[in-house]
Amino acid sequence: MQAEGEDDAPPEERFARSDFTAGGSDQLSFSKGDKLLIHAKPSSDWWWAELLGVRGYVPASYLQEEEEEEEASLEDPWQDEEYFGSYGMLRLHLEMLSDKSRTEAYRQVILSNSASLRSKVVMDLGCGTGIISLFCAQLAQPSVVYAVEASSMAEYTRQLVKQNECQEVVTVLQGRAEEIELPEQVDVLVSEWMGNCLLFEFMVESVLLARDRWLREGGVMWPSSAAFTLVPCQADRYYAEKMAFWERPYGLDFTPLQPLAKQEFFTKPKFSHLIEPSECLSAPSDVICLDMYTIQVKDLEEIRGQFHFDVEKPGVFHGFTAWFTVYFESLQTGGPTVELNTGPNAEPTHWKQTLFMLDRPVSVYTGDSIRGTIVLRRNPVWRRHMSVTLHWNIDSSSMETSNCKANIKSVGTKTFPMWR
Repeated sequence: MQAEGEDDAPPEERFARSDFTAGGSDQLSFSKGDKLLIHAKPSSDWWWAELLGVRGYVPASYLQEEEEEEEASLEDPWQDEEYFGSYGMLRLHLEMLSDKSRTEAYRQVILSNSASLRSKVVMDLGCGTGIISLFCAQLAQPSVVYAVEASSMAEYTRQLVKQNECQEVVTVLQGRAEEIELPEQVDVLVSEWMGNCLLFEFMVESVLLARDRWLREGGVMWPSSAAFTLVPCQADRYYAEKMAFWERPYGLDFTPLQPLAKQEFFTKPKFSHLIEPSECLSAPSDVICLDMYTIQVKDLEEIRGQFHFDVEKPGVFHGFTAWFTVYFESLQTGGPTVELNTGPNAEPTHWKQTLFMLDRPVSVYTGDSIRGTIVLRRNPVWRRHMSVTLHWNIDSSSMETSNCKANIKSVGTKTFPMWR
């Protein structure tokens, strides 16, 4: 097997900076410290490499030159300069504030708990432009809101607080959650920490550290819990656009490019995907649930879930679509829970959904079952990044099988790295 663009030039040596588990038959697994030979670089993300005589694709970001090893170890594994730099600009804040479903959900939480928030101490962690803090000040009567923001946006947030005459209630603190000091513990810790696939960027770690340090006993977390939802799906348009296109463009056979297309378009998740409910092959299922009061930072390294889907209609199984829902418990016993749902049956959010494409589509039929496991694994080097590994079996209960007994018609495992 040879990669597109491979030539007879001497291969380059690279060293693995961390472990990687192959998510497809054309990928290589390797361990930290392994020496790989790079034969071709068909894209900036994936290189064609050799390890112990076996060749396959490897993620370029997992490799380093030997002489750069010491320098690389000094790099910030949190990439704070890039991360907080992006939140110091308006583009992301415009996207978030323009997301009415997201912003109105937080507004509704404050409004429905306004009486119970009276005289409470609130921390708004990662406050951005301070919208949640301003909601607290205007819709409730807390004694104080500590609006914590690590990016340079904090200076503008102070101006917005003053402009909206909330400076008597809202105190803006600039700094990382791990470093700021408060004069007191808080009754409520509110934050909008969710990323793609719920955990991406791992702001949740800062929330958990702030919880352990600053939330008083019996205090409330908003969100209070979260669910990660999965569904097997069709993706006809995306498959046609990225893969079937190469079959006969302009009457010519371009199928030799399909392996490259698979590597380029299907090895990473497709963010900002909008799935139609009609594209779901079964009822969705919550495969991972987080309790924001009990989950610990160490638990974030690897989170596992299981799934079992019963196919409800015949179709083509192209992959899985994922989204999340977060829940905000009431401060009053028996009060209503507010939820923010990013799925296809709710109003669209800026997160939309995330699509994980199989390497090859599989025809499924009513009564088939798709069962397996999902693992969200944090990158051991770059702490804001992660991978998603899906393992699945498709059990057929078709009348065509012998003795009408279910049999396994397809088995697969695939790892999707999630990094910038």
